Amino acid sequence: MSSKTDKRAKEILRLLLRHGKTSVEDLTAELTASPASIRRDLTRLEKQGLVYRTHGGAMLTGKAVYEPFRFDASFHVREDRFAQEKQRIAHAAAALVREHETIGLVAGTTTTLIARQLQHRRGIHIVTNAVNIGMELSSVTALDTTLTGGAMRWPGAFSLVGPAALETLNMFVLDRLFLSVTGMDAEHGATMIEPEEAAVFRVMVRQAREVVVVADSSKVGMVSPAVICPLREIDMLITDDGISDEAVKVFSANHVKVLAV
Repeated sequence: MSSKTDKRAKEILRLLLRHGKTSVEDLTAELTASPASIRRDLTRLEKQGLVYRTHGGAMLTGKAVYEPFRFDASFHVREDRFAQEKQRIAHAAAALVREHETIGLVAGTTTTLIARQLQHRRGIHIVTNAVNIGMELSSVTALDTTLTGGAMRWPGAFSLVGPAALETLNMFVLDRLFLSVTGMDAEHGATMIEPEEAAVFRVMVRQAREVVVVADSSKVGMVSPAVICPLREIDMLITDDGISDEAVKVFSANHVKVLAV
């Protein structure tokens, strides 16, 4: 996406935050862009789960909660890294979810995309320590969403950590956990940068019947300081087709199913 297109998309979201809904005609006049360009922008925003297309315009998918999340610089930068790969990973991950399941979503950009893929589903219980995921799903009545307590330690992470988060997670058994990581290595397993965040993720792994790591191929072979879990506790890795054949063989030999999309 060009910087001009990206800037126009942000302006569309800001207008929707103020008015709730708008029309292609109004956006064309406000942003001095062609109707065709505005329609393409709205299509992209709808694919990201941020707007609903309506006849002749668009409206926000839920309450006006996107300003602090969509325009946080660090989160936005991380979203843009391997954006297409993350979208494919999120789509494949969401396809695994079945009605009546309780699933865990840790904080992260890829897990945020999974949450958006699930917005139009029904009968799913989502347990997450991610403030942005909880807020984005807050108005989706067909889903049951539990947001852990806890403290936010790092700007732009939206990740709740600490004793309150750990205590909440001990109350649930997860059918499936989608685990976002900063490193996925054969020797050290899944790793994160922050030890407090890794501690929360470890409890989610312990409470899950199935653990699915969702990570683009740039994370494969990387090792971060805080260990989440070894490979023996991971059932599946969903990544992009940039993963090497050698890495696939190593993970498969350790009984981790690899889905490259």
